[in-house]
Amino acid sequence: METVIVPIVVALIGGPIVVLLSKVRSENTSQHAEARSLLKQVAHKVDVVATKIDGHIGWHEGKKDK
Repeated sequence: METVIVPIVVALIGGPIVVLLSKVRSENTSQHAEARSLLKQVAHKVDVVATKIDGHIGWHEGKKDK
């Protein structure tokens, strides 16, 4: 009789835990995808600012020569 009860108890306890972990994992995956998209946007904006700063520094260097 005990050999039948143990798998049932394990299934009752482990089943909801597995479902919860699966849900947390899928949420984590979607959050990582969103974070990756935001990081790409930030990297693009940093590149644009870097280009503007390089141009501005060049402008200042040109002013020194005059």
